[in-house]
Formats: sequence, structure tokens, C-alpha cells
Amino acid sequence: MTQVAPDRRAANHWPGLHAVPSGPRAAVSARVARGLFRAAVSQLDVSVLLEGRTIGRGGPVMVIHRPEEFFARLGRDQLIGFGESYLTGAWDAEDLGGFLEVLAARMATLVPEPLQRLRRLVVRRPPAEELSSDANAQGNIAHHYDLSNELFELFLDPTLSYSSALFSASQLAARPTVEELEDAQGAKVERLLDQAGVGEGTRLLEIGSGWGELAIRAARRGATVRTITLSVEQQRLARERIGAAGFADRVEVELRDYRHVEGTFDAVVSVEMIEAVGWQYWPTYFATIDRVLAPGGRVAIQAITMPHDRMLATRNTWTWINKYIFPGGFLPSVQVIDEVTREHTTLRMAAPFSLGPSYAETLRLWDETFLAASEKVLALGFDETFLRMWHFYLEYSRAGFASGYLDVHQLTFTRESR
Repeated sequence: MTQVAPDRRAANHWPGLHAVPSGPRAAVSARVARGLFRAAVSQLDVSVLLEGRTIGRGGPVMVIHRPEEFFARLGRDQLIGFGESYLTGAWDAEDLGGFLEVLAARMATLVPEPLQRLRRLVVRRPPAEELSSDANAQGNIAHHYDLSNELFELFLDPTLSYSSALFSASQLAARPTVEELEDAQGAKVERLLDQAGVGEGTRLLEIGSGWGELAIRAARRGATVRTITLSVEQQRLARERIGAAGFADRVEVELRDYRHVEGTFDAVVSVEMIEAVGWQYWPTYFATIDRVLAPGGRVAIQAITMPHDRMLATRNTWTWINKYIFPGGFLPSVQVIDEVTREHTTLRMAAPFSLGPSYAETLRLWDETFLAASEKVLALGFDETFLRMWHFYLEYSRAGFASGYLDVHQLTFTRESR
């Protein structure tokens, strides 16, 4: 079994998580947070049980067990405090995803517009050590992907695909089952390989190895694959899986930053890795792809995206997801990807293909499987707080896609003729 340091397995080792904000400034910010929260919730289709009263217009239920703590955290740390108060049990929601979906659908307007202008004075900026620079990138990736291969095996399907599946319209209408997830993950990968034109003799670069599924499928088509990752744990298991599939002679799994890739490739693919690049490095990321792509080559990327205006408003904000799940991560918009590639590369983007509804269902299935495996998660050395953290992360993410606030796209690029 892979051994991981205790503070990586237990969320309650995060400094200050169980210390409730106190003092005069905390008291003032808590009062402000209480007023803003009550005003926002009163306009939403939710039911919030607070101090013997119910607020909201009716819908998924939130129960605030410890109001003083909840508002103290919300006042000091905004959405980070909102998530942290869930981790400590200050509030609960039986239908957590349903409750968060209502909030996500109104994310841009929950705070009154005049106060939104003060955003820069209130929200915390990402710590410098989490900037996805050459020096920090591997640590950021290890924070999440090196937690434990066994953890991911407990809730992912047999392909170990940790990205949106692609369900058919009929599957989405009928609500996909966990038994359908493996084939839907395969459909996602095969479509991306088709878009990149991967076939017999293709020299393929994959940026972000995952646990090797895409590389295996590309090799099965006759491609030779170089796949890169910054996760030691992913590299180890990906090599094992690729070897077991009989493609060790066709696939090379390297521990390498994308910035340092050399060579020439007929196709470049990357599945949900751009989210870890950081907005400061998007030009470098795409310029690297442009540099290594052979004449006539194609690029296919799967990217989680957010609305362009929200991207601009939040790109200097440190979020709960950054602090607890993906340090250094940030979501692009489709518009900014098009703008960056046009300004910094010869790559030109074709019409985007959306998988958003499929991601909402993928996350639902992951969360259901994760919760069913709670005892096994604890047996790996994780604690009860980690269980709440991971459940919140999966449902928080699902709410983004179910509400339409987030989307995920497969984006295809070809080189502009020179």
C-alpha cells in the first residue's frame, strides 16, 4: 500500500481549521455576513434552518447547527469559510449537491453589485507558493494526485479516468448508472483521439498522464506515445497498467513539466490538465504545444471552463478548492483559450464540443461510490473530516455543472497555414 504522510490524509491537520475566528473584527464581519446571507437566501429556492426559523422560498434544506461559528467563518473568509464550516460540521445538508446547485445558479448575483466592487479589498489572493511556476508545479500536483492511488481506485471506474465521461443523450435522459460509466469514459477518450487524428504511426504527446487509459487506447490504435505527468504516484501506476496491457514498448511515461518537453509530435492531447496550469502560464502552455506540433498536426484538449466574465472577476481569488483540493488551479473560459491561442500561437480552435451535463452525472456517480466506500477510505488512514471534505468537493463541483455555471469542452486545434 502506498504510504502518505498523515497530514495529507487528515483534513483536520490543516492549520486553523478548528479555530473559530474571534475578536472585535471577527464579530463585525460576522454581523455583516449574517445580514448578507439572510438577504441572499431569502431570494433562493432553498430552506435554511437557522435558530428556530426557516429562511428561503422552499427547496433543498440546509441546517445551521452552530450559527456563531458559521457566520464568523463566512465573515472572515467568505466562500472558504463557507466550505470550512461544512468540514467542521457547523452546518449540514442532506441533499448537499441540490442545495449547492441552487447557490451555483445564482453565483454571480448572490452578493449585491455595489459590494462586488469591493471584492479586491475583501477576498484573499492566492499565496505566492501556490503559483503554478516551474518551481511550484510538482508540489501543487502532488498535493492532490499523490494522495493515494488506492483512494482513487475506490471511487473511479476500472479505466481510472478522473475526468468527465461522455454519456449519450438517452443515457442522460434516463440518468446514467455506475455500470455505464466505464463505457462512457471510453467514449470520451475515443472521441478526443478521433479529433486529434490519432491512428497507426501517429507520434502522440499527452500532457497529463492520468493513470494511463488514454495512452493505452492510443497505443492500441498503433500510435507511439509520450505521456508526461508531475505525479510520482500516477507515473508508477500508469506504467504498471500500460505494461499489463502489453504496450510498454509503445508508451513512455515521463515525470516532466510541460514546459520542458522536446521533440516533434503529430498530435497533442490533454485531458483536464489546463486547469492546473494557472492563468499566468496559459500563453506558455499553448506556445509549448505549438512549438512541438509537427506541420499538419492536430491538438485536442478537454478543459473545464467557466463564464468569461466570472473568470476575469475571480482570477486573483484564493478559493476553497485551491486551499483544500487543487492549489494553483484556475479555470479558463472558452473565449480566453481562443484569445490566447490567436495571440501567442499559430493554433486555431474549431467549434467547441460541450460535455457539461455528462460531468454533472459523472460527479454524481463518483460521489455515490465514494460515500459507499467510506469505511474503506477510513481504513486507508483518512479521517472523518477528510470524508466530509471529499464529499463537499465532489458535490460542490457537481453543482457547478448541474447549474450551468461550469462547463467542460473538448476543443480541437489545427495550425494556421503560414
